[in-house]
Amino acid sequence: MTNFQHSALIIVDVQNDFLPGGALAVPSGDQVIAPINALSQRGFSAVVATQDWHPADHCSFKKEGGPWPAHCIAASEGADFSSALNLGPISHIIHKGMAQDRDSYSAFFDNDHETSTGLDHLLRGLNVTHVVVCGLALDFCVAATARDAMRCGFRTDIALEACRGIADDQTALFNDLKAQGVGLRDHI
Repeated sequence: MTNFQHSALIIVDVQNDFLPGGALAVPSGDQVIAPINALSQRGFSAVVATQDWHPADHCSFKKEGGPWPAHCIAASEGADFSSALNLGPISHIIHKGMAQDRDSYSAFFDNDHETSTGLDHLLRGLNVTHVVVCGLALDFCVAATARDAMRCGFRTDIALEACRGIADDQTALFNDLKAQGVGLRDHI
């Protein structure tokens, strides 16, 4: 692929808390940064970055009965983008997971699959028909974003070289994503 007219790069959650040493670190998560920085220079119509942007009492936190340690609390250092991520090409930032009572893995919708982040309308307004998704974590927020992009009618690829996941074996995930029409690309 060389022509990215009508295409958007969606960079998912490359935040300090998901990187080595962070509160909810993805193994080797920092290895996505160089490929993402290279991808973001490829002439996409839009480059969108997402940030988990949780309130301090978010329902996903263990102290609130959720599965995760406290992470990406709005305006905290943990919620900041990695200092190694090139922010220059980023044209839009989407905050997600801001409601106390529900999480938001996808860049498009909260986990209730009804509450929109506004990304669908933003991309349509920019005449985007194709998205390339990358970032962290492959088996949670990247996959949820790719599934919702397909549901919204966008041709969707995941840039595998620019993703890392939590699980060691991603075979079942890859089979599920392929069955839904998501392209899994080693190199974009």
